[in-house]
Amino acid sequence: MATYVLVHGAWHGSWEWEHLTPLLEADGHRVIAVDLPRTTLEENAAAVSAAVESAEEPVILLGHSAGGMWITQAAESVPEQIATLVYCAAFLPGDGQALVDLASGDIVQENLLVDDASGTALVDERVHKEAFYDECTDDVVAVASSRHVPEHLHAMTTPVHITEERAGSVPRVYVECLRDRAIVIERQRAMQAARPCERVFTIDTDHCPSLSRPRELADHLLVLAR
Repeated sequence: MATYVLVHGAWHGSWEWEHLTPLLEADGHRVIAVDLPRTTLEENAAAVSAAVESAEEPVILLGHSAGGMWITQAAESVPEQIATLVYCAAFLPGDGQALVDLASGDIVQENLLVDDASGTALVDERVHKEAFYDECTDDVVAVASSRHVPEHLHAMTTPVHITEERAGSVPRVYVECLRDRAIVIERQRAMQAARPCERVFTIDTDHCPSLSRPRELADHLLVLAR
């Protein structure tokens, strides 16, 4: 039995794993789906580290989208308790890089609705389907879109601080999504080139395979537990 710790992306929550979790559990594995405090990078990473430490064995730690930032920073704190880092259509930073350094100029950044008073942002609902859920059914799009919550900009502008001796020592796997509009495949592959991964899985889908292709994503993840 393996333990999977699943970390959601920006504007999302642990609900994004509701179709994937039963598929992993049906194979006899444990799933911990984290809900982030969505305040600062440090506090997000601390929440991930706490979830990792709650497991009885080294975990398979997956971050989706912005979750790649949080799992990377968490790996610096608890590398010995992580068997594999999985980046699912995710940002894959090196030391000193912030999310905004890796994400400029795409559909998400072009449609941010910023609230200066609270220091938070949302993505314009009119582009949710195109940006995140283009391969999902209309019902899934409607439910997911209704669950979006504001994200603090501070977490997106703070760089990770990692070392090759700690975070860099944990094996990395990437799940790339060919039809992703939030992090286009060219950017996914540029990050992989900068931070090579031991294994790459490819899914011909949108930014959120846990909603659009949960069975295919589960099959890839189950390979890592064998």
